[in-house]
Amino acid sequence: MTVISDAWTYLTTASNWTGEGGMLQLMGQQLLLTVTALLIAMLIGLPVALWLGHLGRGGVLAINVSNIGRAVPTFALLALLVVADWPGTRGFGPYGRAGLATIIALTLFALPPIITAANVAIREVSPSVRQAADGMGMTGWQKFWRVELPIAASLVMSGVRLALVQVWATATIAALVAGPGLGRVITDGFYRTNYGKGIAGAVVVAAVALVLEGLAALAQRRLDPVPREPSPKRHRGMSATRPMVAEEIDAVGH
Repeated sequence: MTVISDAWTYLTTASNWTGEGGMLQLMGQQLLLTVTALLIAMLIGLPVALWLGHLGRGGVLAINVSNIGRAVPTFALLALLVVADWPGTRGFGPYGRAGLATIIALTLFALPPIITAANVAIREVSPSVRQAADGMGMTGWQKFWRVELPIAASLVMSGVRLALVQVWATATIAALVAGPGLGRVITDGFYRTNYGKGIAGAVVVAAVALVLEGLAALAQRRLDPVPREPSPKRHRGMSATRPMVAEEIDAVGH
């Protein structure tokens, strides 16, 4: 209980949040790392995964290659990057010491869920929907942009959502190489046996992760092409009827 009390005291002390090295500044640094790594991973992973899903080939190879990132611990990769001549531990603009190495490690960590979800989302679009789009005279590019991508957008966002939370939580490892972020509060607290401080940093990381998860969940829901409404009570054994495929395509395409 003493540790919890110390953590509460640390969290409720205004001076721990403001000024140089305060938790608000460290939170901003970690958000910058997280958003940057996530955007780079999306720019690299989404075009490849979506196009391979549209073509219906090469998806297994892309997913297996991206899953190498799951097999290599992010901290081990970061340790290799910081001891190399490049990128090393040198500062990188607002990202601080070992900033480039940290961004590379976090980007590779974010790729697997983004690539997997995007590829599966496009591949799982109903064949009947594709056939209806072909029957309406759509070109391959039109079918991708007006039919496949809008239908798959919610599932694509689920991969981005997972990557966002994972990268945010993992970004604390930057502190292990004297980098920026809330990990500095956690490592400094435990290093100095000030466990209340370390727990306080962990609580803030967890709280922000929940906020990011909630925001990403809202974004995913808004991307759903078919609004979900509460189902009316039905007699047992009865099922809701689905709209016609052509009507679905027309609604999504517009």
